[in-house]
Amino acid sequence: MTALLDTGLGLFGQAALVGFVTFLRIGAAMALLPGFGAAMVPMRVKLALALAFTAVVAPAVSAAVAPHTGTVEGLLTCLATETMIGLSLGLLLRLMVLALEIAGTIVAQSASLSQMFGSGGEPMPAISHLLVMAGLALAMMAGLHVRIAGVFILSYDALPPGAFPGAGIVRTWSIGHIAHAFAIAFGLAAPFVLASTIYNVALGSINRAMPQLMVSFVGAPALTLGALVLLAITVPPALTLWLGTLDTLLADPFGAPG
Repeated sequence: MTALLDTGLGLFGQAALVGFVTFLRIGAAMALLPGFGAAMVPMRVKLALALAFTAVVAPAVSAAVAPHTGTVEGLLTCLATETMIGLSLGLLLRLMVLALEIAGTIVAQSASLSQMFGSGGEPMPAISHLLVMAGLALAMMAGLHVRIAGVFILSYDALPPGAFPGAGIVRTWSIGHIAHAFAIAFGLAAPFVLASTIYNVALGSINRAMPQLMVSFVGAPALTLGALVLLAITVPPALTLWLGTLDTLLADPFGAPG
């Protein structure tokens, strides 16, 4: 009985160490994950979510993690490497939310809607809040939690535990995804930029033709109304396009962006 108990305690201790090393990566990523790492989510909820993801991921990656839990040096090394890898993964996925925030900022500046609808939470224009909340709700309904768990499991093949990723690989990977996020943001906001440019050019031409007309009193309400109509028309397909891009990223998070 004593030998059986010792064996059970040994297995439990090994499982606890594997869970701890896995938690290092997941806990660091949890601070930046879309939706789960938002500022409005309480810290206790984030901790519970990190433990839940750890319970799901740890059994699938125990073979890769276990060799690094046998020594104190291995655990200390994992304390640094896993935290860095987790932050890198969280930032990669967070870029998709930042793309919506940037798109909302461009829309707000182009359409004079910066102060409408109110705002709260993280500092950003109100249109950005609208796009981010709608995008995250759409992603959650599409099973974002399941896809993120899959990304964590795949990350142990692409970024093995106990080793820092190469600086050149991280630089190329991060710059590519950051540029891709800006491209997505401008693509989503392009209809508003184009419509605003055409409208202001037309308004300037009218002002030159009829200097006595108070174009600011006529143009500002029309610009706001047109922006609201364009927002209602373009946001649903834009969010669908964004969700497809997010699905592509989650399917191959370690490949070239595009």
